[in-house]
Amino acid sequence: PETVCAMAVTEEGEVILVKQYRHPIEETILELPGGFIDENETAEMAVARELQEETGYRFSGFQYLGRVAANPGVLNNFTELYLATGGKKVTDQHLDTNEEIEVKLFSIAAVREMLMNNEFKQALHTSCLFYAFSKLDAPN
Repeated sequence: PETVCAMAVTEEGEVILVKQYRHPIEETILELPGGFIDENETAEMAVARELQEETGYRFSGFQYLGRVAANPGVLNNFTELYLATGGKKVTDQHLDTNEEIEVKLFSIAAVREMLMNNEFKQALHTSCLFYAFSKLDAPN
C-alpha cells in the first residue's frame, strides 16, 4: 500500500516527531508522522489526516517533496513525502487501536543534528528530512 510522511513544523517553528515501538526491529524509535493512504484519498488528504490523527495538529501548508520506493528490488510500494508547515494543536490524538504514539517537539536545528548524526532509523523518513531541509534552506 501507498504511504505518506511529513516533516511537520508548528507555527512556533518546532518539528513534530513521533516516538513508537517497531516490532520488526524490536526498538522504540523517533519517526516522522505519517501512514497509509486510504482508498479514494489523495496523498495530500492522507498526510493531513494522518498528521492530525497521530499528533492532534492541523497544518496550513503542504509542500510536496517527492516520491520514494522503500526497496524496489522486493517491494512495490511508494511513500509520498511532504513538508507540512503552520501546525497548530487543535485536538487530542485519535490513534488506531494498535498504535501507541508519543508526540515529541524539537527545534529545527536539533532535528537537523539528529539527522546528520544518523539518529533516524526509518530510511524513507531520512529521505523526507533531507528533501525538507533542502526546501527550507533554499532562497525564496
